[in-house]
Amino acid sequence: MTGLWDFDIFCAAIGGRFEGARPEAIDGISIDSRTIRSDDAFFAIKGDQMDGHDFAVRALEADAALAVVAADKRAQLDAGAYLVVDDDPLDALERLAAAGRQRTQGRIVAVTGSVGKTSTKEMLRTALAVAGPVHAPVGSFNNHWGVPLTLARMPAPTMFGIFEIGMNHAGEIRPLTAMVRPHVAIVTNVETVHAEYFPNLQAIADAKAEIFEGLEPGGTAILNRDNSWFDYLAGIAMGGGARVLSFGTDEGADIRMTRVTLAEGSSAIEVSVCGQPMVYKLGAPGRHLAMNSLAVIAVAHELGLDLARIGMALAGFAPPKGRGERFQLQHASGDPMVLIDESYNANPASMRAALALLAQTNPLTRRGRRIAVLGDMLELGDQAPDVHRDLLEPLDEAGADMVFLAGPLMKSLWEALPDRCRGAYAKSAEELEPILLRALGPGDVIVVKASLGTRLGPLVNVLKAHFAPEDGKAAKGNTQC
Repeated sequence: MTGLWDFDIFCAAIGGRFEGARPEAIDGISIDSRTIRSDDAFFAIKGDQMDGHDFAVRALEADAALAVVAADKRAQLDAGAYLVVDDDPLDALERLAAAGRQRTQGRIVAVTGSVGKTSTKEMLRTALAVAGPVHAPVGSFNNHWGVPLTLARMPAPTMFGIFEIGMNHAGEIRPLTAMVRPHVAIVTNVETVHAEYFPNLQAIADAKAEIFEGLEPGGTAILNRDNSWFDYLAGIAMGGGARVLSFGTDEGADIRMTRVTLAEGSSAIEVSVCGQPMVYKLGAPGRHLAMNSLAVIAVAHELGLDLARIGMALAGFAPPKGRGERFQLQHASGDPMVLIDESYNANPASMRAALALLAQTNPLTRRGRRIAVLGDMLELGDQAPDVHRDLLEPLDEAGADMVFLAGPLMKSLWEALPDRCRGAYAKSAEELEPILLRALGPGDVIVVKASLGTRLGPLVNVLKAHFAPEDGKAAKGNTQC
């Protein structure tokens, strides 16, 4: 077979009737006509804002192999190569996903948790690649369309399939883990995230525990022993027949971090792996990432892989976009600056982790400062003002010299800030932008962190463009980061 899917197998997995010129093979799966590649199959999924059927013709014009469309939408489309299904194309994608899972002989790892899912998934991608072909989602494809899309894209020869499974409501993980059917399931932690949709933390823990329901017989649950919900989650996992492997700094952890040396660009980690010592370097800074790397070591141990090779591979790990990426900037004076981009999303736990990264990073000149640029954390319900105000302590621990805040929820933190570290407050990231550009100085280290809805991500791009090193060259001075 050539291509990702043989055409006949593809059609048999999905069902429906085919119209138009027959392709020999399907090379990829897409739900976005803007990024379609030659010989992709385009699934016309209807979302909250847009209907993929409106873009099916465009996808075919861009050389898609075919478009999967609903029967009740076919009449409105021009001639072309269509696989017409009687139901929603998303259901068809799920059937293809099930076929993709069925045909693989690889080992499947699923990751969920309140914080650290994507970083852990990317560490697994980096580490397991030394042992064989790895398939993992791009970005954070962890929802009701992202998971089946990733499964449908999984090549048959995959040796390790890695899947991120997210949720913001109860019951969302259950159908996804049933689709993925992992051999190993990781819960990084249970924290106050999406609290607006849950009555308490136990309800969040119960939602995360849904991942165990999809475990293959004899599967393993990998849990954070340092998290206060470890015993609760372990009880649920073992009650379902799973083996439990733990990680953390707790004396009882199977994969126990005995020492970590945090540097500005990396971490040196010493662990006990079921009693056997191991030392490795993680190519990214931060205690939170060091903790997540323990889960990777646990997976490698469970799968019987060469831990020395896994440890060496982790030295090459780099943070995903918006989750701790570091950028070298240059002030108009010619002096260096460092930007830590944590703008992808935010909750109380990840906000503290980002501020800990700021604490680890030294200003680059004598006049340089530690600058925190923070935006609203969303989906926290009635407790949101108090949770934002509670950031005062980690800001102080981080040694933040100046704090810039954006969003209505951050007003409670602004009112609690001492005058000595008040930079500026604005209702939106757009209003904060010109103020911040004027305020940043030579040698400053800047961390940017907020929920996606606060839109600090575009502000990161503005900072990178405004303070770009001249001619792409390094700014003068010590710019290692």
